Amino acid sequence: IDEYVNCKCPKCGGDAKRETDTMPQWAGSSWYFLRYCDPKNEECFASEEKLNYWLPVDWYNGGMEHVTRHMIYSRFWHKFLYDLGLVPCAEPYAKRTAQGLILGPDGEKMSKSKGNVVDPNDVVDEYGADVLRTYTLFMGDYGSAAPWSQSSVRGCKRFLERFAALDEMLGKEDEKLVRSLHKTIKKVSQDIDGMKFNTAIAAMMSFLNDVYAVGTIDKTSLLALTRILCPFAPHVCEEMWANLGMSGFCSTAEWPSYDEALTVDNEIEIAVQVCGKLKGTVVIPAGAEEDVAWQVITENANIMASLEGKQIIKKIYIKDKIFNIVAK
Repeated sequence: IDEYVNCKCPKCGGDAKRETDTMPQWAGSSWYFLRYCDPKNEECFASEEKLNYWLPVDWYNGGMEHVTRHMIYSRFWHKFLYDLGLVPCAEPYAKRTAQGLILGPDGEKMSKSKGNVVDPNDVVDEYGADVLRTYTLFMGDYGSAAPWSQSSVRGCKRFLERFAALDEMLGKEDEKLVRSLHKTIKKVSQDIDGMKFNTAIAAMMSFLNDVYAVGTIDKTSLLALTRILCPFAPHVCEEMWANLGMSGFCSTAEWPSYDEALTVDNEIEIAVQVCGKLKGTVVIPAGAEEDVAWQVITENANIMASLEGKQIIKKIYIKDKIFNIVAK
């Protein structure tokens, strides 16, 4: 306010300006999400109509170092405004989460004095932005602290390089690979919603290993993989999307669906024990009854050798999990 800022010095009578920066940074961070609802309003901090529409914040995420104090201040301000009738809800946000700290390679908090700071710009210069994005989400649980690992950065680089080469491996559809893809789409979709980004990336890495084991991938499967990887590594995925002849942006394309039936294994591996001791594993049809499982076991020479000269007293079969044979 000009007439407040521009004033006369009370001592000398000369032209002066009043100090206006009198509130701490916490003041701004305690209510800015309310201003986001109506940022161009020149009459009040936000209109009642827009506050009613947008509030409460669905999901508020921030750094773990700030979450405690910010929770206190932002909720205090909000409840104060609520008591004055200026906001429509008693709580500012419905859900609050915090991401973990990225520690230095030595496992300690990054600090210039310790010399363990990793400059993200240096990582981008050497490996690219996609590698940096992918690694920071792959390095551990989103809410937990994790140390920086240069070897793991290189591992993510190799993963993206292998992905970028897939358009040279286009071929016929493979049934097992399609099943693996549908499991991967389901896993990645659920993990993104659950903020389990590291396991989502691990699932895509596992699928990529399946692709290289087969030696080929069909175009439909590659497009689906490109779409689910895009939130993590958008630049290489947009390039792949264009290379495959697709129009528009990969990042705005429809998310791929999965067939639940294809996410269920036709075969399953179970452990076989003799008197409680593991003697081996066998692969049986999923949901197989005891007689079918036993028939498969009798065809396993190593397991049957452990029963040689013994009398089978009892068979204990837990479907799709374990087969225990009691013998003497």
